[in-house]
Amino acid sequence: MSPPHSAKLNRILAALPLASYTRLLPLLEFVPMPAGHVIYEPDLPIRHLYFPTTSIVARLYETASGACTQTGIIGNEGIAGISALFGAENSLARMVVQSSGNAFRIKADLLKREFELGGELQHLLLRFAHALMIQTEQIAVSNRYHTVDQQLSYLLLMSLDRLPGNELHITHEQVGIMLGVRRESVTVAAQKLQTTGAIRCRRGHLAVVDRQQLEASAGENYAVVKKEYERLLDVYCSVAAGSSESPTKQFKRFFQSSR
Repeated sequence: MSPPHSAKLNRILAALPLASYTRLLPLLEFVPMPAGHVIYEPDLPIRHLYFPTTSIVARLYETASGACTQTGIIGNEGIAGISALFGAENSLARMVVQSSGNAFRIKADLLKREFELGGELQHLLLRFAHALMIQTEQIAVSNRYHTVDQQLSYLLLMSLDRLPGNELHITHEQVGIMLGVRRESVTVAAQKLQTTGAIRCRRGHLAVVDRQQLEASAGENYAVVKKEYERLLDVYCSVAAGSSESPTKQFKRFFQSSR
């Protein structure tokens, strides 16, 4: 088990070959990530990229009218700010710490340089970017067609998949901001899920009691994303174990298998 402040608590960093990890480690800065802390604001430069270890970061898109909705959740399986590696200089959305914890950050220009070297780091980041696209697609579908209790189920599952335990420290108001709905709608949805025995609610906390029932409530969108992230973790394990297959061939195979 990695020490509590180890960079290897992030799955991408843990999967790197020793030589790559050793070269990257001096460039990483340990940072605490308190809940509510904003790491990116819309239209401002992306100066650092973040590898969460024990925190969760949410990507929030806000319209000109002030309406807001969550378009992605990133935990220790990934990296926040990956668009900077593909040419984006400014953030298009606000990124907020949803669940407090820690992360390691790196200057954007330094990681771009490492990314452009190719090899396993590039391969792992591309695989994560693909999984993140799948997640964003499914959130868009869920926001359009699903009820608030289905969206709440999805949010709880996606969050708890990235945390130890079965309890999320979050208020109904915070969930409402994430889902782009009124706090009262979240309260009603949470009460419905609690009545069915799927979750247990208390002030500032939502705990999963029956995960199978919650997955049924979340529907096919969560199943699609879960399958893709399981495939992503398989890639991490494969790279860490030293697969004989080249990164290019692995990326092509896993991209085609997810279509």
